[in-house]
Amino acid sequence: MSRDLTESVIKEIIRETGQECAARGQTVSETLVAFMLCVTRLLDTANPSLSTIKMQVYFDMNYANRAELLSEQHRLLEGRLAPVVRDITDSHPRVQEEMENVYRKIVSYMLLSSGLGSPTDIEVVREVTAALQSVFPQTEMITFISLSKKNKEQQLKNLAMLVTGIRLYNKECRKGGSSIDDLPAILNESIPSATRTVDEGLNTCHMLAHRYTALLESMQEDQHRYTQLSSFKLKEALFNVRQYEAFLCILLSDAITSAQEVEKMNVQFAATMEQLKNTVQNKVSIDTKEVFPLFVALSNLWTGFRDEILLLSFLTNIANNLQQFSEIQSQLFPEEVLTSLLEGVTVKSDEERIRETMGTRVNVSDFKNQEWLFPETTDNFDQLLIQYHGFCAHAIGVKGLTLPGNPAIGILKHKERCYVFSSKEAAYIFAQDPDKFIQLNVEKAKEYAELIQLLELRHQFEYLAPYAQARNAGKCFMKPTTKCDSSTQTDTHILPPTIVTSYEWNEWELRRKAIKLANLRRKLTRAMQTDLSHMRRENSTQVYLPKDVSTQTKRDNSSSVPRPQIFLEGLRGGSSPTTHMVKVDLTRAVDET
Repeated sequence: MSRDLTESVIKEIIRETGQECAARGQTVSETLVAFMLCVTRLLDTANPSLSTIKMQVYFDMNYANRAELLSEQHRLLEGRLAPVVRDITDSHPRVQEEMENVYRKIVSYMLLSSGLGSPTDIEVVREVTAALQSVFPQTEMITFISLSKKNKEQQLKNLAMLVTGIRLYNKECRKGGSSIDDLPAILNESIPSATRTVDEGLNTCHMLAHRYTALLESMQEDQHRYTQLSSFKLKEALFNVRQYEAFLCILLSDAITSAQEVEKMNVQFAATMEQLKNTVQNKVSIDTKEVFPLFVALSNLWTGFRDEILLLSFLTNIANNLQQFSEIQSQLFPEEVLTSLLEGVTVKSDEERIRETMGTRVNVSDFKNQEWLFPETTDNFDQLLIQYHGFCAHAIGVKGLTLPGNPAIGILKHKERCYVFSSKEAAYIFAQDPDKFIQLNVEKAKEYAELIQLLELRHQFEYLAPYAQARNAGKCFMKPTTKCDSSTQTDTHILPPTIVTSYEWNEWELRRKAIKLANLRRKLTRAMQTDLSHMRRENSTQVYLPKDVSTQTKRDNSSSVPRPQIFLEGLRGGSSPTTHMVKVDLTRAVDET
């Protein structure tokens, strides 16, 4: 609840309390009202109502469903990894040493994102590095650096899943993974233990609720018993137990859902691991398209196991903390005191009360303007949103009891809201004037404030409506759908067929037909002028233009002959008076060229 909304609710409560005091002849200031409301109630440690309200506030502020909790956990994990991711994606290494530094940061990211092992364990770091090098060697760092920031982030996520899958496979093959905890085994042991703890708490709640209900009923039937038990805060204690029971049911439902998810993931994990083993089979080289999807599947399943561990820890913590708000039961009603008060009183369980009324049902013909819903005539009968948390709509305001309603008697739909009853008689009385008894329930909630949340009556209190809307914004409930037998008949073909055989969908076929229809080869375009069109436009005709044609009649050819190289020696004379000349022919032969 936001701060402004909280303050507005408190001010509204103080204002209404002051007006009530003024109506009774006592004028008090708002400061005094606020002091008395807060101090007097908070110091009353022996009041079950205060424990119930504290329990409701704690649960409302701390509980979150599966989707909300996992979403928040993933958001926190991404927030913790954001600095590492930013450091990797924003770096632009130039030399080999800088690239090695970025590669080490990628290894750290693989470790932190998977949560498999401690980043300070050298053996774990070596194992992660080896797994990363098998799918992303350092030689690919140049390609990685050239990617955009968004693509780098996506590749880091993909690599993290691959590395996690490889490490899990190595652990299965006993080639590493000694630091990886066996999450499936931990869950298989922890979930039954947590479920048993919640079940034990529920059994205690059921027993106390049945006893308190029996004592309250005996007080209404016997005046002597009323005098004897009026000093005990039995109604407040009953509401406390019922609220604790409701919260434990929510936790038990979440624990059962976790058990089902874990069982499903165990089967998928074993099947994926077996498929991966059959694919690898000690092969030297394997196609990445075959094994990479299997590694990713193993990583996703392991992430699911990790999420279930978190959910189980969360549920266990909530259950343990809720227990402190029910400890007042043992203080007010020790076992020996409760046993003595129950002497001569018949205690019925909720199941026994429902079984006693299984044979009774409302006769719809007795009500002209009321709509009743039954299992055989209403779709989604088990998913209807029942008012007052499924308790009898008549017993709350009249008796101040939270008796379980039996839908088999009939569900009354009044102003788009559904109500159940503990007996046929209660249903008939309530149906005579529903608005009257609904207002009685509202007055009872004003007397016992803890009933507002227990019976889900926030819509009845105007100043709590925004908060209720905020809490239920993500909820959608099934509306009742009345069923009836009906049938219709139609003709097979009521209109004659209208198939156009000449229709063509192919554009090129249409072009071919258009060219065939035009037949331009034997057509001539003519134009003429009239008196009205003279000097108004240019005229043109269409002719076939001449084309350039050439032929080849001869071919130019050439050959190469040796270049003559002849040298003469002795033309300048010498020491001898007679000149001797020598002729040297160095010209190469034709066949040598």
